[in-house]
Amino acid sequence: MTDESYMRTALALARRGAPWASPNPLVGAVIVKDGRIIGKGFHRRRGENHAEIDAIESATEPVRGATVYVTLEPCTHHGKTPPCIERLVQEKPARVVIGTIDPNPLVSGRGLATLKRHGIETRSGVLDAQCREINEVFFKYIRTRVPFVTLKFAQSIDGKIATSTGHSRWISSEPSRVFAHRLRSLHDAILVGSGTIVKDDPELTCRLVRGRDPLRVVVDSRLEIGPRARVFQGQQRARTLVFTTAGHDRKKRALLADAGIEVRVAGRRQVDLAAVLEELGRREISSLLVEGGAGVLTSFIRERLADRLIVISAPKIFGKGLDAIGELAVKTVDQAVPLDIRRVSRRSGDIIVDARFITG
Repeated sequence: MTDESYMRTALALARRGAPWASPNPLVGAVIVKDGRIIGKGFHRRRGENHAEIDAIESATEPVRGATVYVTLEPCTHHGKTPPCIERLVQEKPARVVIGTIDPNPLVSGRGLATLKRHGIETRSGVLDAQCREINEVFFKYIRTRVPFVTLKFAQSIDGKIATSTGHSRWISSEPSRVFAHRLRSLHDAILVGSGTIVKDDPELTCRLVRGRDPLRVVVDSRLEIGPRARVFQGQQRARTLVFTTAGHDRKKRALLADAGIEVRVAGRRQVDLAAVLEELGRREISSLLVEGGAGVLTSFIRERLADRLIVISAPKIFGKGLDAIGELAVKTVDQAVPLDIRRVSRRSGDIIVDARFITG
């Protein structure tokens, strides 16, 4: 097998750490000796062993003289666990193959240099693009300290998220809704506007799949949502955080506080979404899923705060209805918001497009 083949195995292992490793990166490791895999590991959960250590401790024979494949450069700093580089040097593998370099300034290039300094042969950049993509959330968060933002919505094939009467349940198929709940479980937080709560009264959990419920974030400029909304229930299972403005209803805030709901002010007349992202970043929220409504989705695009777009298009035509995206001041085709479509898949007739916003 080639270096690339073993790195693909390490990548598959890395994905198993989602979402529990957050805000740490997803990392997988494979140890190979005499053409045999003698150890495998991945970073399972924040605070637990990193992938290299997990693989070393699973090894069926000494690592000395083996080749270690790891998707991300080994760390060189003390965090919740000791630096992996020290253990690697101690175990004395003959060679370490790295998928991509860690952008964290506490690590970047230092792990590679340490291995070379101790006479361990290295190779980096193996399946670099794939190793970078699997950690696009971590890479953005470690550089900016704000979450990686994914916008997601379901629409008719003619681009409507509700009929002319406002009816929208359900546009997508049951398999697509399961997919959407899986997506929720892979994000640290989920955000919607007050209009979506008033109209649909969603729970915003991942009840259709096994997994971790995200922090529920609500943007409500005047605190118009009633305290009995489903998003405010079950706080022992999934917490809710509300962002409002300086002119909010103080009595409503007191009611929410009595129910154990935290309310934060972010803006004077309207909620400042950039400030919301900064606050979430301070709370170590590295990924945010935005599910609507149309006004919130439009604001994230207009303010260039989104990184990823997932659109589920159902094979239905509504004609007149509510547009998924509102006014973006696009007057000519060349002013359109550009996208890089990464994947197109299907769920029971629905078409799912997974894209990234092109910046710069």
